[in-house]
Amino acid sequence: MKLTSHDIIRKPVITEKSMTSMAEKKYTFIVHVSANKSQIKRAVEEVFGVKVEDVKTIRTMGKTKRVGVHVGKRADYKKAIVKLTEDSKTIEFFDGMQ
Repeated sequence: MKLTSHDIIRKPVITEKSMTSMAEKKYTFIVHVSANKSQIKRAVEEVFGVKVEDVKTIRTMGKTKRVGVHVGKRADYKKAIVKLTEDSKTIEFFDGMQ
């Protein structure tokens, strides 16, 4: 399956921790589970028009949940923390949220 840049980047993570790291030009995204670091770097550069210095990824297993006798599991997901270069512009999408 061929992943496009918009398939790789699922959604941004908007938490207190991710907001404070934006001062250091670090942005957090939920990304496709099978995407690797170079694909994530290329996707962020293509979609947002910025220069990426570093990508760190975290695989998270979904929690097991139950309602009465029914047991289910949340989906596994992958998070990417993308650090932009010093001379790169910020991602406008996040600018209004701080």
